[in-house]
Amino acid sequence: MVLTEQKRLYMEKLSDENGIISALAFDQRGALKRLMAQHQTDEPTVAQMEELKVLVSEELTPFASSMLLDPEYGLPATKVLHKDAGLLLAYEKTGYDTTSTKRLPDCLDDWSVKRLKEEGADAIKFLLYYDVDSDEATNRQKQAYIERIGSECTAEDIPFYLEILAYDETIADASSAEYAKVKPNKVIEAMKVFSDERFGIDVLKVEVPVNMNFVEGYGQDEIVYTKKEAASYFKQQDEATHLPYIYLSAGVSAKLFQETLVFAKESGANFNGVLCGRATWAGSVKDYIEQGEEAARHWLRTTGFQNIDELNKVLKETATPWTERI
Repeated sequence: MVLTEQKRLYMEKLSDENGIISALAFDQRGALKRLMAQHQTDEPTVAQMEELKVLVSEELTPFASSMLLDPEYGLPATKVLHKDAGLLLAYEKTGYDTTSTKRLPDCLDDWSVKRLKEEGADAIKFLLYYDVDSDEATNRQKQAYIERIGSECTAEDIPFYLEILAYDETIADASSAEYAKVKPNKVIEAMKVFSDERFGIDVLKVEVPVNMNFVEGYGQDEIVYTKKEAASYFKQQDEATHLPYIYLSAGVSAKLFQETLVFAKESGANFNGVLCGRATWAGSVKDYIEQGEEAARHWLRTTGFQNIDELNKVLKETATPWTERI
């Protein structure tokens, strides 16, 4: 893989001095509303969502290499990023059409890569739901959509981070043992598809290839994979792409995510960092809603800092520089 000089500068801005991407994700919109709604009777307001993103940005970006935000509620937070932190901006609409199993991609109507770049983005992130076993017409449509975004990013000479969320059109519960059995193939094969240079992708943001709750010795659920089988899937995932790739936390606890990174390293996965969201900041939502700004700041400065500090320590021992893949 070869980067232009401008893309390399952006990539360096997004990673730490060792070439590790330790990014904080807070581009949640629908998911954030649902989290807030658990602690109040009124509909969460735009002002509330914007303020919480600002608080997280102020308190935690001094300890992250970069932050992922959305242009709908996250622009105020982009103004208070730590001076050394890079900025990723999300380009997709939140959620998906629940009346269909196809989960077709859709960009924000009034944004473009050019406009996101003008807002200070150092990279563009797009989330794609992808079932490798879907019908050919659906997946061809999704692939063409990603090609368009890749072409935009190439034209603007800015890195393109593709987030792939694998799923199965026939299995409603992604947390089930039924889905756990097919997840490795879904994740690994999707990575192979989008590693093709035609898509113009610079970094893949991906799930780990197994549900750790079903791995022997982890979680309390039935065993779907032995440790040896799980380790094999991590190694296969690593060999599925020549691109830099980073893990998403997928809403699991901070502790389990850290344990997963150690397991990945021991399995031979040469991943290049993380884009970690709810595992870092989710606990601040309750304090913010029930007690206000200062309570949220206290949570972020204590538990939030502990979450991100422990994650950074694990990354130093487990992640490899993205420069090794360039």
